[in-house]
Amino acid sequence: MRGLTDAGPGPARSTLRAVSAAAAALTAFALLVSACGSDGTGARDEGPAGSDSVAGAASPSMVVPSAAPRRVDAVRLVRTDPLVSAAVKRELKPCAADDYPVDVSYGELTGRAPSEVVVNVLTCGDAVGVGSYVYRETDGRYLNVFRAEEPPVYAEIDRGDLVVTKQVYGRGDPVSNPSGENVITYHWTGGRFTERYRTHNEYGTVAGEPTPVPGDT
Repeated sequence: MRGLTDAGPGPARSTLRAVSAAAAALTAFALLVSACGSDGTGARDEGPAGSDSVAGAASPSMVVPSAAPRRVDAVRLVRTDPLVSAAVKRELKPCAADDYPVDVSYGELTGRAPSEVVVNVLTCGDAVGVGSYVYRETDGRYLNVFRAEEPPVYAEIDRGDLVVTKQVYGRGDPVSNPSGENVITYHWTGGRFTERYRTHNEYGTVAGEPTPVPGDT
């Protein structure tokens, strides 16, 4: 028996090594298959994770833009409006070529879509507001639901409210230098605009005058 054990590598030992190597390879293969089939980790989970992160990223083509308001012909709207005074209509003429002195704003003022249209008519020379109007679309027509025609006047939309600014002139004030302004905020209530706030601002002295320094005599 000792002679057989001390002998060099023979067929029996070679066969044993081959069987051991085959068993180790089979075990490694089984572990790999088990890892690929598991839900928690493994190469199989890596692919979908990367795909999900790409699919979930914001893409410009997937963003739905907000609907733009339908543009109106403000000049025609004012000219054909029977509530607009003849004096304002006379001022509504092109300053140069087809450039009319009108400012147009779109926004929700009455709590429903589509947006209302605010039109300010200005003078060509000094851009003084001579008329401000709000139009509301009803059954495909634009109806005048607000007007202010005491110049200088200017209307704008501020967080769902209508804000009208009227400049105030003292005796001898030039057109370019009013003494102050009245700012009136209107809110749509009960089918019409009602006044909510009124603020009066006094303008400072003419720019360029020296400002007194404390301590100067």
